[in-house]
Amino acid sequence: MTFSSSLVDDPRPLVLDTSVLVNLHACAHGERVLSAIQNEIVVADIVAGELKHETSRRNGEHSFLHDLVSRGKVTVVGMTEAEYELFAVLSGGPSSLDDGEAATIAIAAHRCFRAVIDERKGRARAAALMNGEQPAWSIDLLRHPEIVLRLGEQLAVETIYLALRHGRMRIPSNSANDVVTLIGRNRALECTCLPNFKSLSQEAAALEQTEAKANMRERRRDTD
Repeated sequence: MTFSSSLVDDPRPLVLDTSVLVNLHACAHGERVLSAIQNEIVVADIVAGELKHETSRRNGEHSFLHDLVSRGKVTVVGMTEAEYELFAVLSGGPSSLDDGEAATIAIAAHRCFRAVIDERKGRARAAALMNGEQPAWSIDLLRHPEIVLRLGEQLAVETIYLALRHGRMRIPSNSANDVVTLIGRNRALECTCLPNFKSLSQEAAALEQTEAKANMRERRRDTD
């Protein structure tokens, strides 16, 4: 796979958005992933609050974060007054972000931390505030060389597949083909969140139709 993690050689603390935590939980090895990298991991208290609703409690996302905090892997932080002012700007108006994204960006911008966000609008707003620097993606965590070394290639690939399949992880569109190659086409067809899922499905349907026609011709020859 040619995808290269943007977190290599970036020692800054990382501020994780809600969807990133969801992906880490979905990948089944989130604690091992965060334990393998040296960066401090920070989560806004508003983000932590977004995982207190009934669905997150039922599916284990809330307890996943609680365990990370209790074991010292993640620190939950509140916003300063200046950060809250930026949060109010980002979460209000016609192009508003959701509260978790807004809090993540506000903290990263004011403290010169690295935001980890997958949603397109949030990434664009973050880059505009950080002199064009793009936030990291969830997949930057999962493909970090330290994670691959710690988990081994096979298990590291499995974390990506599970995050896509169960967390509906978003990835850079220009890395979609590389990700399909990495996890395999059959498993990619189970991941509807992939940017190229529609074309993959069309190719699979066309191939199935071609094989069906070939099998029909073969059966006809056998009966002649």
